[in-house]
Amino acid sequence: MVFQRVKQLKFALQVNSAPYSSQGSETAYRFARAAMQLGHEVDRVFFYFDGVYNALGYSAPPEDEKNVVGLWTTLAVQKNIDLVVCVSAVQRRGWAHTESDNEFLQGLIAKGFRISGLGQWVDAAIKADRTLTFGGDF
Repeated sequence: MVFQRVKQLKFALQVNSAPYSSQGSETAYRFARAAMQLGHEVDRVFFYFDGVYNALGYSAPPEDEKNVVGLWTTLAVQKNIDLVVCVSAVQRRGWAHTESDNEFLQGLIAKGFRISGLGQWVDAAIKADRTLTFGGDF
C-alpha cells in the first residue's frame, strides 16, 4: 500500500460557545491539538459570541471538571497560537463599555488570550486554507 503525504493545511478556528455550555469549545481545542500533531498549522483561534467566556481568567471549575480555559492557555503558550477575543462580543456581555477599556479587559482575560476586533478573524480566514466554526445556535 502506498501512502501519499497530505498537504500541510493552515486552519483558522472560530469558537462561538462558552466553555461549559456545550461541547463546542472543547471540540475546537481537541481539533486544534490533533491538527497540529498531524503537522498542520493553527495560526489563530477567534473567540466570538459566547465563546469570549473561554478567555475569562477568573474561571474556576470544580476540580473534577476539565478546565477548558486552562487547556486553551496551555495550548497557546506551548504552540504559540494566537487566541483572539472579540472586543465587540466582550462589550455586548458587559465586560467593558468601550474599546478604550483595554487595560481593564487585559486584567480579566486568561494568559495567552488577547482582545482585538473582528478584523483579526477576517485576516485569519483570508490566510487560512480552511476555516472551521465551533458552537453557536445559528
